[in-house]
Amino acid sequence: MRLREDDIIGRNLITRRPYKIPAYARMTICFFPILLPDGSPAYTRDGSFMVSDQGQLVTASGYALQPGITLPADAQSVTIGIDGVVSAQLPGQAAPTGIGSIQLANFVNPTGLQPIGENLYVESAASGAAQEGNPGQTGLGRLRQGSLEGSNVNIVEEMVSMIETQRAYEMNSKLIATADGMLQYLNNNT
Repeated sequence: MRLREDDIIGRNLITRRPYKIPAYARMTICFFPILLPDGSPAYTRDGSFMVSDQGQLVTASGYALQPGITLPADAQSVTIGIDGVVSAQLPGQAAPTGIGSIQLANFVNPTGLQPIGENLYVESAASGAAQEGNPGQTGLGRLRQGSLEGSNVNIVEEMVSMIETQRAYEMNSKLIATADGMLQYLNNNT
């Protein structure tokens, strides 16, 4: 049995954590651009970011979001708009300060991306080049701060499929046993 990965978007789960930001769109699979330590680009759908010791938004593995977003150490709160604009409320200021913008990427053929582990993918000839831009523009999804994309598995469908597969295996096993018994009978009686 092979584990199958698909691009069906899971349902939205509210976390109320400020650095959990899934990209959601109806018909487009969107990715966050990531910078690998060797300077090469990678892409992830995992919007579960955290703040590094240097104040940068990074993945769970510590890879920086691209373009880099560095949060001020004295920020009282951080807001990420559906359009990707990141703002911080700083002490002594009435209005939030813009500190950057989160970009999204999509591909002509997202299933052609090459997985490299840690929820990361790299471009391949099959995926085509990344088309990066601001969330909500040029067919890209939007961001939703304080939530995560949930599982896209329908447990009832998967259980039914597993039971059907098990029943088919049982029937084939009985068929083979019956055919073996008939051949054994023929060999013994001729």
